[in-house]
Amino acid sequence: MYNELTLGEIAARGPQTRGVLLRHQLDFCCGGRKTLGEACATSGLDAAAISNELTQAEGGPADPEDWATAPIGDVVNYILDRFHEPLRAQLDAVVTAAEKIERVHGEKVTCPTGLAAHLRYVRADLANHMAKEEQVLFPALVSGRAGPMLSGPVTVMMREHDDHGESLRHMRALATNFLPPAGACATWRALYEQLEQLEADLMEHIHLENHVLFPRALRA
Repeated sequence: MYNELTLGEIAARGPQTRGVLLRHQLDFCCGGRKTLGEACATSGLDAAAISNELTQAEGGPADPEDWATAPIGDVVNYILDRFHEPLRAQLDAVVTAAEKIERVHGEKVTCPTGLAAHLRYVRADLANHMAKEEQVLFPALVSGRAGPMLSGPVTVMMREHDDHGESLRHMRALATNFLPPAGACATWRALYEQLEQLEADLMEHIHLENHVLFPRALRA
């Protein structure tokens, strides 16, 4: 049932199916054009088993709105309220925690050395990206401009989304798949929980733009 669906199509079915994809580290934001079968073959995963999980997950809570049909302005406002504003606070929190861990536990072999620097880079990169959306692309969409005239800025945003996807993969690697070592302090454990939530939120954020908002804007 799911093998021929793209990861983006599966993700659009709701938070439960997105949760399954996240558990198996299947990239439904930047890699959302791949079918489940293709993505599983690339990652060495059992597509049949994941299809069964997705079937069981169907029927759970739905997304708050059908963003494929909601007014474009409503989709933009949801992205701003649900993702842009909270993301700034999330990034500040994880940067502060990572800096503390490297400062206090830097002598340990298990210390995620380089994580704080990477998170500072991610914070600056995302701040620049969101500013461009908020100052240029989103106002154009809300004012009713759409169609091929937006292909340039949309292409730039999607290319930057690909870069964000690479940053997420590097973040996960530096944080050892968000598995704290034995004896990790409370701050360390909390940081990895926050990073896992950051990854999930950012993937959902990019998915909504790449596979719902941008295609609608270009079709209009």
